Amino acid sequence: MADRAVPALPSRDLAATRAFYGGWGFTCTYDADGWLILQRGPLHLEFFAHPDLDPATSHFQCCLRVADLDGLWNAIRTAGVPVADRGFPRLHPPRIESWGGRVGFLIDPDGTQINLIERPDS
Repeated sequence: MADRAVPALPSRDLAATRAFYGGWGFTCTYDADGWLILQRGPLHLEFFAHPDLDPATSHFQCCLRVADLDGLWNAIRTAGVPVADRGFPRLHPPRIESWGGRVGFLIDPDGTQINLIERPDS
């Protein structure tokens, strides 16, 4: 296996996190001792229990760089995540950023910002 880095993100409720991310294609590969590992194809996310987290003040975030940004964004939207400016969870549509890349944003139920970035090689 190649070396890799995987983000560790907070979860107020690991079962709820598992269900939320599972709704748009992540499967669980580990769930024990306050730790959760999810996978969707080559994407991996790990979560640690943080029951006292306030989503409104969370500064956690990570990037998912994908070949099919529209496919991922649509899978999240189809799972029922609303496009909105406020609230948890919510989606922001992909757009061209000032640096030239296409990026959409997901704010998960715990206030973590997931930057959905289209890989330039796609």
